[in-house]
Amino acid sequence: MNAPVPITLFTPSWHAELELGYGRDGETTRPTLRRHKGPLRVQKHLYAEGPEVCQHIIVHPPGGIAGGDRLDIAATVGANAWAQLTSPGAAKWYRAKGPAYQRLELKVGAGATLEWLPQETIVYCGAQAELSTRIELEGDARLCYWDMVALGRPASGERFNTGHFQAHLDIRRDGQLLWHERQRIYGDDGLLDSPIGLAGQPVFATLLISGEIDADLLERCRMIPSLVRGDLSQLPGLLVARCLASEALHARAWLIDLWRLLRPVLLGRAAVPPRIWST
Repeated sequence: MNAPVPITLFTPSWHAELELGYGRDGETTRPTLRRHKGPLRVQKHLYAEGPEVCQHIIVHPPGGIAGGDRLDIAATVGANAWAQLTSPGAAKWYRAKGPAYQRLELKVGAGATLEWLPQETIVYCGAQAELSTRIELEGDARLCYWDMVALGRPASGERFNTGHFQAHLDIRRDGQLLWHERQRIYGDDGLLDSPIGLAGQPVFATLLISGEIDADLLERCRMIPSLVRGDLSQLPGLLVARCLASEALHARAWLIDLWRLLRPVLLGRAAVPPRIWST
């Protein structure tokens, strides 16, 4: 008698790719490349601030990221162009038996500006989220980048007690490393409650913006009324802001308030929040 054939359960996964390009045409920033594979798209480009700033909203139609999923996003902003990329809502990383991945590759040409301003990332208990981001700046390129991460779902009584969150972030200017960061947090990790870690707060956020500000503006940023525990550090050529929060909405409000103050000084334009943030 032949031995029984083992049954293998197939778990479907999504592999999605999105490649974007932007170029300057006179006074207008225009999309020059929009290629996608799988469930990853951008909506129609918008010019809420006029022709110089091209805004795209990146959409992931499945609405969540599960084990085995892989998202690859690349964007290149050509010389003197300005692109602003955001998302329509939170990215959700679901409980899974295996890891899911996101790889982000951003390139910004000389005289160009890129704003990477997604809404929050929610990492469910039991998720295995692994994110990698690499940003290349050329010459006097300008960057405004933020991320917000919520571990678990405190409003539903869910603590991040299993799974892991891993993130790599590298920023270079003309090949010279400006920022190098590695994070790895396990479910029920001691860092979740440690005063030298997340201090019991389930949400953490980071803002990185190129350039330097004076002491007066730095103090104004530090005096913003907020429900978060946050602060800023001025490094050579890069301003860093971080916070811990009990809710993603609090972290998001703090980042937006900082962006309103810093964008006119460091990027040269008044801050006009995307309408999608209010929906």
